[in-house]
Amino acid sequence: MRQSLFLLFLGCSLILRAQKFEGLALTPPMGWNSWNTFQTNISEKMVMETADAMVSSGMKDAGYTYLVLDDGWMAKERDSLGNLVPDPQKFPHGIKPVADYVHSKGLKFGLYNCAGTKTCAGYPGTRGYEYQDARNYAAWEVDYLKFDWCSSEGLNAREAYTTMSKALRKAGRPIIFSLCEWGNNKPWEWAQPLGQLWRTTGDIFGCFDCEKRNGGWSAWGIMRIADKQAGLARYAGAGHWNDPDMLEVGKGMTQGEDRAHFSIWCMLAAPLIAGNDIRKMSVQTDAILTHKEVVAVDQDPMGVEGFKYSVKDSLETWARPLEGGNWAICFLNRSASPRNLSFDWKKEAIIDSVTDTPLDAGSSSYILYDLWQRSAAGKTSTPFKAVVAPHDVIMLKLSKGDL
Repeated sequence: MRQSLFLLFLGCSLILRAQKFEGLALTPPMGWNSWNTFQTNISEKMVMETADAMVSSGMKDAGYTYLVLDDGWMAKERDSLGNLVPDPQKFPHGIKPVADYVHSKGLKFGLYNCAGTKTCAGYPGTRGYEYQDARNYAAWEVDYLKFDWCSSEGLNAREAYTTMSKALRKAGRPIIFSLCEWGNNKPWEWAQPLGQLWRTTGDIFGCFDCEKRNGGWSAWGIMRIADKQAGLARYAGAGHWNDPDMLEVGKGMTQGEDRAHFSIWCMLAAPLIAGNDIRKMSVQTDAILTHKEVVAVDQDPMGVEGFKYSVKDSLETWARPLEGGNWAICFLNRSASPRNLSFDWKKEAIIDSVTDTPLDAGSSSYILYDLWQRSAAGKTSTPFKAVVAPHDVIMLKLSKGDL
């Protein structure tokens, strides 16, 4: 009898834990989201043009798969049956034809909603309609759901996101579930069975190192967001990623700042969700977002999140172990002045605490490759010397074999 009760308890526990679809987002998701540039000023035409641009710009070939419509796609009220209704002015043909067009380009399609009664922009939220909305998303062939946390007063975050995760599972279509809970309730501690990624902080803002106050809440610059990732690496891995929010590349920072932003997100194994208007982006922005070798660091199959190894005179050293015994090292200059760098590999004891992987340059020699410059950069047998530009990076791949 006791054994039967134990097996029943174990079975129930597995049912409660195993809600999300497995096999999705085995590397950090890559794509584009409408919010950072367009907010609620979205339309069927904009989505189709963006899908075209994702292909023609090379973003699709670089791995950007998901085109996600954020807040504002729906009408202000549900219909008489309680269904969400696409805004008839913005999406006169509905959502399904838009999703079909995105799919026709070899891309995947995503939508937004909120765990509360209203979205952050005041549109109908999902509270009380989780299973109904999930069925509609499946019928529209949605591939990705970003699920926000506005108008959620009195809700328990874990319970609310568990309900939506179960609803998506019940609807039957494999959909990536992005928990946008802002990190308030430490989702990294409980969200792995529920979704494929979870926000670790409040909203990002397109500045290098600042805080933008918005009444009772703040948005954070790139470096402030990066600082808030400390200690979270052990929660990330294949199919479950820490999400430091969407990219601000191409939205007003300098080219060096954009490069630093993108590099640190790749070191963090972060989802790469672009937020610029890719229909009009510059050659420089395109080159950053589609840089094959840097993207490969983000998408490394080992799936280990990088970490800040050291800080000296505003010069930070970030490290990340890669598949095959290789490493990525990123030297980040947070100051407004150039910094001289001299890094003696043999005197540094770099070890990844999550996997206990050492970078043992004392007994092994690694070949250095400058990822952004796409050029050889020596070996670890001698110190690496360089000047790091203000608000910029030097990013290296260390390889034990041939490059």
